[in-house]
Amino acid sequence: MSAQEERDALTLPPALYDHALYLLRESPDGVPPRRGWSLPQKPRAGEDPLSLEEAKNAVREALYPLPDDSATLHRRFVQHGIQDRHRRLIRSAVAGLPLPVGQWDAARSLGRQLTRTGTTAPAVTAGLALLVRLGEPEDVPYLSVLGLFREFVGPAVDALDIIDRQSAAVVWLAVYARRDELQPLVHALRTGNRQAVRTELVAFPASPRLVSSAVARRIAEASQLHDLLDHHPSDTDLLARAGRLLVRMGCSRDDPTDLLAYRDALSVYESVVTRAGLLQPTLDNAAMLLSLALDLSSGTGVLLDCPPGRRAALLESLGQLLAEPRSAVVGAAASEADQRLRAGWIRRTGRQPFKRPATSGRLRIEVVAGDPADREPVEARVLIDGRPVVPAVFGRGPAHSPDYLLDDGQLRAGVEPREVQLAEAWCTEGCCGALYVTIRREGNQVVWENWRRPQTTPGSREPAPELPAFRFDASAYDAEIARAEADRSWSWPARTMARLIKAGLIEKPELLSQWDASRGWISSGFDDPHTTVVTFWYMPGLGSGRPERADSPLQFRWVVPDDGTPPEAQAAAALRRLAEEDPKTYGRVCGGSRERAEELGFPWPDSA
Repeated sequence: MSAQEERDALTLPPALYDHALYLLRESPDGVPPRRGWSLPQKPRAGEDPLSLEEAKNAVREALYPLPDDSATLHRRFVQHGIQDRHRRLIRSAVAGLPLPVGQWDAARSLGRQLTRTGTTAPAVTAGLALLVRLGEPEDVPYLSVLGLFREFVGPAVDALDIIDRQSAAVVWLAVYARRDELQPLVHALRTGNRQAVRTELVAFPASPRLVSSAVARRIAEASQLHDLLDHHPSDTDLLARAGRLLVRMGCSRDDPTDLLAYRDALSVYESVVTRAGLLQPTLDNAAMLLSLALDLSSGTGVLLDCPPGRRAALLESLGQLLAEPRSAVVGAAASEADQRLRAGWIRRTGRQPFKRPATSGRLRIEVVAGDPADREPVEARVLIDGRPVVPAVFGRGPAHSPDYLLDDGQLRAGVEPREVQLAEAWCTEGCCGALYVTIRREGNQVVWENWRRPQTTPGSREPAPELPAFRFDASAYDAEIARAEADRSWSWPARTMARLIKAGLIEKPELLSQWDASRGWISSGFDDPHTTVVTFWYMPGLGSGRPERADSPLQFRWVVPDDGTPPEAQAAAALRRLAEEDPKTYGRVCGGSRERAEELGFPWPDSA
């Protein structure tokens, strides 16, 4: 860097904190825009002259030894060519700095200088990273303001989470709660109007589309939900909303570790369960209470830090509530198709969380179908010594379905070791990983060992410890796997039909191969669980063993609605139709490529 460039770089604009205060004053009601603000634009820098390794070294050299004043650190950043794009490297380097206790006061003072007077993104980032480690309550106002810049929300919330969870949640929601339906609540939280917070808290629709597990947790933290429940003990709308937020926090399809990160989870559970008798006997309330019970019996709720016997007591109370005669209203009230499906789920599943394990032994398999109104997945939950394995050691997605783990015999133990995928991240394995274990039989024992999972623990950046091997009595293990494979009490007609059609096609693959097709996935419909969805792949010449362009198959989808007759009869009829009629004439293309579909004379769906 030339001397002139260095002088220009050291001609500093106003502090970023002061700029944020100005933007707040100019905002209506002092509320920032959705998604917060961007940092002031600087002239676009050219290509980064530093390689990644050079940038890491430059950041470390600039930070060590930690200077006493912010001007010195700013000067070092300029001299080493540290730019806005190096913010992540700065956060990582500050997190790893050795800071003996005797240096804490000086480092904290430097962090405060940088956050309050820093004029560049690298300087303020370093200050925020120091306060993640050393912040105190007096830093909350400054962190809350700086966190409204999108570029700073991560470290600001990290620091606030340690000092003041409520402020952290308000900042997080201000930037990340982007749906229109949530904006009135975010506005009330930003302005601090407690009555408006209570009003808006029960007003927005708490559907999975709007409320992820993270949003649910942050809403509970920002609204100080446990305090609201204490101050409004007879407010049944608030009580139902509290239960709904707990359900969303523990959702396995999202990030169930949010429930564990919510410090007031147990006290809110206590409030909801002990006052649940006040709730109206509606389908929504029955489904919410049953979802809480399922989570406390075999889901993430098992992992909450409860006093001895407290979780069992909560489950007992829920069991009594759901067994009361008034709960029968859910069947009578169910008129529409979705309502009937939900009422059927409650009838099938209503006693599952309260049953004693059917077999003795360390291993337990619970097939849990979640609330169909939320389109929750069907999981084969694996519990070892009473603890659910997937949320405890993975936490990035639900356990696999019983179709895979049980119907395909994946959990059966043989002499030859077999690696089994127990769960996959909700995004994909390639993005956030999966959970694997190797299963083998050794004499009169079954061994689970050689676990594979992401390198960090769920909901943390900490390295994940190596998991131990687990040994099970072979006879008890085999009995539990056989019981779980035979249990169909959780299923509903469309799902049963899907299983029977799949079994029929496995037994007679020629039903599809005669049409140059092969079996794809078969299950109940996600958007409409009343339907069975049969998918298959089409390649000309497949049936003769000489497929054309095997790398370009077309995927078809055939939707079979439940007509109310026994699922066995419906599955048999579906298999007969596959035997007699080319499924390409009644299925629809749903995958492959537009070019290949047009080449073979099939219409390409607009939504594919």
